[in-house]
Formats: sequence, C-alpha cells, structure tokens
Amino acid sequence: QVQYVESGGDLVQPGGSLRLSCAASGSIFSRYHMGWYRQGPGKQRDLVASITSGGSSTNYADSVKGRFTISRDNAKNTVYLQMNSLKPEDTAVYYCNRIRSFPAGLPFSSWGQGTQVTVSS
Repeated sequence: QVQYVESGGDLVQPGGSLRLSCAASGSIFSRYHMGWYRQGPGKQRDLVASITSGGSSTNYADSVKGRFTISRDNAKNTVYLQMNSLKPEDTAVYYCNRIRSFPAGLPFSSWGQGTQVTVSS
C-alpha cells in the first residue's frame, strides 16, 4: 500500500507563498495520476489540483486557478504544490493522493497525515 508524507505547511501572511511536498512510497508512483486535496475547518475534503502520471497535463479548481501550480518529480516519487498569492480562505490541511482518473477521479483510500497551511495576518 502506498504511503504519503506531506510537508511544507506553515503560517503565512495573506499574499504570501508556500511550496508543499508530498513524498510517496513504492515503485509505481510514476504510473498514477496525482492530486492535492484540502480540508478546511468544518468543510469536506476537496480536490484543488491534479496532474497526469507523466506530468504533461494539470487541472485546477476555480478557487486556486492562476495562483497554485502542481508539479511532480517521478524520479523522487514526489508531487509538489506551489501556492502563491495566498488568501485566508486557503487555510486548510492539505493532502495528496492518487486519483483513479484525470482530472477529477475519486481518490484511493489511503491518506497521509496532511500538512497544515494557515493564512493569517
């Protein structure tokens, strides 16, 4: 079973930037489409960005389009989320996971611990 370790979350002021990383275990990482999800306080977990297995195509939720960039390094089994122009409403725990189809297929059942992003002045 694939395991994920998310990192890079922090407290940042509005307008700031963060880069999240998600390291995945296992040798088949490069076969899977990947997504970044977030779950804000009292909210459901939503997909905010996804990327194809080879990294050639990406997709974003309207709420983050133009501000967030997803990328991956298959040699390092890692997917990244560059977040710019952060807003208070981006405050959430961020998770990565494989998705069953691109761009917005259901995630697999295994989740990591997530990384907390807090945007506040």
